[in-house]
Amino acid sequence: MKMTLKQTKARSSHIERFIIESVDLSLYIAHAVIDGEEHLLAENDGKILKRKNILEMKRCLKAIIEVELTLRQRSAYDEMVGHSYAASANTMELPLGNQPLPEWLQ
Repeated sequence: MKMTLKQTKARSSHIERFIIESVDLSLYIAHAVIDGEEHLLAENDGKILKRKNILEMKRCLKAIIEVELTLRQRSAYDEMVGHSYAASANTMELPLGNQPLPEWLQ
């Protein structure tokens, strides 16, 4: 389900964490986990929220609410090298914490 930033801010008390997903070398999208369910975040005009820099994404999400941030990276390595066994998810999640950004990054 897709949610705009305005809708996300209205439900900020229910947000458990944000997941920043690395889609390409320098493209990030975000999901909000609300009551155990992931919601894709969108700009207020309905377009998918995407940023070319992880710090830009963190700034955008920190403006909504201070919660735990997680970076998600999926790898297509098994497919690329042609492994014959069933591919697993190959997903890695790294906690980014919920510390405020330093002043020089704001």
